[in-house]
Amino acid sequence: MSGPVINDCIQEVINLVSDASLAQKICDKYDCSLSASACVLNYLAKRERELSLDFSQTARAEVATSLDVAYVLFSAYLIFGPMQLGFTLLCAGAIRSKNSMNVLMKNILDACTCAIGFYLFGYAFSYGHKFGQSSNGFIGNWNFALSYTTEVSSNLALGDFQTQGWHVWLFQWAFCVVATTIVSGAVAERCTFVAYLAYSFFISSFVYPVVAHWVWSPDGWLSAFNTGAAGGYARILRTGAIDFAGAGVVHMTGGMAALMGAWIIGPRIGRFDASGKVNEMKGHSATLVVMGTFLLWFGYYGFAPGANLTIATMSGAVVVSRVAVNTTLSAATAGLVTLFVRYIKSATWDTVLVCSGCLGGLVSISAGCAVLEPWAAVLCGLGAAIVFISSDYMVLYKMKIDDPVGAVALHLFCGLWGLIFPGLLAKPQYVLDVYGDHGLGTNVRAAGKYGILYGGHGQVLLCQFIEALAICAWVGTMMGTFFFIFKVAKQLRVHVDQELAGLGK
Repeated sequence: MSGPVINDCIQEVINLVSDASLAQKICDKYDCSLSASACVLNYLAKRERELSLDFSQTARAEVATSLDVAYVLFSAYLIFGPMQLGFTLLCAGAIRSKNSMNVLMKNILDACTCAIGFYLFGYAFSYGHKFGQSSNGFIGNWNFALSYTTEVSSNLALGDFQTQGWHVWLFQWAFCVVATTIVSGAVAERCTFVAYLAYSFFISSFVYPVVAHWVWSPDGWLSAFNTGAAGGYARILRTGAIDFAGAGVVHMTGGMAALMGAWIIGPRIGRFDASGKVNEMKGHSATLVVMGTFLLWFGYYGFAPGANLTIATMSGAVVVSRVAVNTTLSAATAGLVTLFVRYIKSATWDTVLVCSGCLGGLVSISAGCAVLEPWAAVLCGLGAAIVFISSDYMVLYKMKIDDPVGAVALHLFCGLWGLIFPGLLAKPQYVLDVYGDHGLGTNVRAAGKYGILYGGHGQVLLCQFIEALAICAWVGTMMGTFFFIFKVAKQLRVHVDQELAGLGK
């Protein structure tokens, strides 16, 4: 076309769109020589498709984010509500009635004290780092008193709400409360109120957060998501620890603290006679124990599946569903095995022991629930029952440690068994589904980073042992020192007269 004709076409388009630069853009892209109107209509149709696609993608992203946030919040509600009530009922039923009021008070104050400690310091020590920077491998160093969380939750333009928003703090606090509450039963019937409050604040604001940072923070030295080593591998043995829902982070931490507390505070008066023989001190209500167990089991469907933190994608939904199934099978198997083992040994059916077996199965499946096949979850539960029965006997009869609710056997030893188990039977495809390429190179099978019984090499198993040893060393040192200081100061244990009368008031 000649120059005048082109100019006429552009002028017609300008008359239609009232914008010279846009008219030039349309004419450059479409042939407007035949009909300026058709040219503009073609442009508008394409823009409509583009805008519709952009809107659809934005809407889908917002819906996915909203669904994930709602899922994380709902999981936190399940962990805090049913699980804390379950702990409270179980502890109250497992001890003598004269001390039940004291245990009820300590359990509710666990939640209160832990909330303040985790708000001020714990969350920052667990996951805190400055925007665009990394913290060190040992402990977090930013976001004290939720300063950064408040900023990103108030200014969505920062784009960090999904990973650093209010909901994340609530979910991680619920996990912290679980670890904190484990100790209440182990030192029940003889620990002072002041010592217990101080313990609750100390473990929730410092001891537990350090362990959580090691394993779950992208900067932690044990984390599978800390891929700063050459080739994109995790820093620890080029694999990182597999502890999906905290068999080590939550349960071994709480269990080791319970061991140190029960050992240093000493047994209840009358638990052992002069020759060291164990005297029976049964709890006053099996009904409360059973109710507590059911509530803990129910709450575990927030604890374990919720650890995935996302459900808005098909892959996320598959992982969450698998975790729920494995959690159920492990708990059920452990309960049945403890039932029949006790019957074989004593020809009696022990309701309370079955409850403990179910809880041992829940604890043990926590680490590997996302990377195990259902049949492997059954084996995990079977092993948990044996571990619980053996360790509960060892703690009381061999170590002479008085643990009224079996917290040490349940959380420390069953947690250890559960932490080791993925090193044996973590399925390659499931490891890839959950952890992606984090710490695993570009090919999970070629790297061999899965259970040794599937043909993987032993680095995953070794990493699991390293996590267990690190937790025992850290928590044992910190909590052992804490309880020892209070014992030396004569602030750890109540007076003999008060203990004999009961702590019910």
